[in-house]
Amino acid sequence: MLTKMKSFLQEAKQELHKVNWPSKEETIKMTMVVIFISLAVSIYLGALDLVFAKLLKLLTEY
Repeated sequence: MLTKMKSFLQEAKQELHKVNWPSKEETIKMTMVVIFISLAVSIYLGALDLVFAKLLKLLTEY
């Protein structure tokens, strides 16, 4: 059991060395893209929520 675990950890470490990690600049760019898209979607959904809330209020007043 212990030898299997040791073997697994060694193989996992070898695989991690094969990974093509992004550079710092790529990571920053992709993070900015995610933040921008998240903000855009939140603004869009907030606007939809506002419109539907006003419509519902209009419909329930009468």
